[in-house]
Amino acid sequence: MFVFTLRRLLLAIPTLLVISLVIYLLVDFAPGSPMSEIPLTVPPEVRQKMIAALGADQPVLVRYLLWLRQFFWVEPAYLIDGWFGTHLAGDEQRILSWQSRSPVFTIIGQRIPQTLTVVGTAYLVGALIAIPIGIYSAYRQYSWFDQLGTLFAMIGFSVPTFFTGTLFIIIFAVELGWFPTKYDTMLNVTDWSSFLTQLRQMTLPVMTLGLANAAAISRYMRSSMLDNLGQDYVRTARAKGEPERTVVLKHVLRNSLIPVVTVIALGIPSIFGGAIITENLFGVNGIGAALILAIHASDLPMVQTLTFIFAALIVLFNLIADILYGLLDPRIRYD
Repeated sequence: MFVFTLRRLLLAIPTLLVISLVIYLLVDFAPGSPMSEIPLTVPPEVRQKMIAALGADQPVLVRYLLWLRQFFWVEPAYLIDGWFGTHLAGDEQRILSWQSRSPVFTIIGQRIPQTLTVVGTAYLVGALIAIPIGIYSAYRQYSWFDQLGTLFAMIGFSVPTFFTGTLFIIIFAVELGWFPTKYDTMLNVTDWSSFLTQLRQMTLPVMTLGLANAAAISRYMRSSMLDNLGQDYVRTARAKGEPERTVVLKHVLRNSLIPVVTVIALGIPSIFGGAIITENLFGVNGIGAALILAIHASDLPMVQTLTFIFAALIVLFNLIADILYGLLDPRIRYD
């Protein structure tokens, strides 16, 4: 397992380099530039100085190599004192936002706690709901519960998050008045009242993201459970007189989790993509909202950095899923 993990980590390095190059070039060649917002009355020499200040006067490959160096260049003090961009070797070593002229990683560090709070809670809630639904739907196949689970999954798969979120706002915020329409900010939870306030403003975005996530996991869980319930080892366990609860939860569930691990692991980066729309819909001041603002402002360093982070998360969680396979199923070996 150690050799396999090391091999995959080494393979991830060239993979990430290729991904970073593709992302950088695609974003760089896309139409739109902050220079287009400069009035035509600005003298050419001033315009040229502004372009040079942004580093946009260099060849594209030179700018890519500079961006790549800035992305990974962090002083050792970072490991002790905090988030990306806090301790770098001077401003020339930082990836600066064209819009705010602030370090990109500092902006991300300020926004990511709100994204992780909403996205992490939504994913956890979705998984905790979906796995029991999938298990019981498979065990009681074609029952009324299974039919409701299928309907729930179809709705979660079919309805986009922007529609679901808008519907939740109309029903639960506007009509019933149970929850606020906007996520104001992540509060400093110090007492029961502030905790309830934080919980109320998180409920609608968590419901929106958790619905789609739970739909996918529940269907995979049901399908995997059905495959394993018909296996010979299940009939053997029942013939030995083991309780049905032990057969289902100890033997069948463990083997059924193997394909579900892939869905859960690979779904974590994808739910960040869904959070881009949800954050803007509910006013969550997270990295999804930052990406939308950067796209509107043609803030290429911010767009390139955030897009690459999302891609790197996919590579990382692919590796995590492969490692979990071996832990869940001793038959799997990577020798």
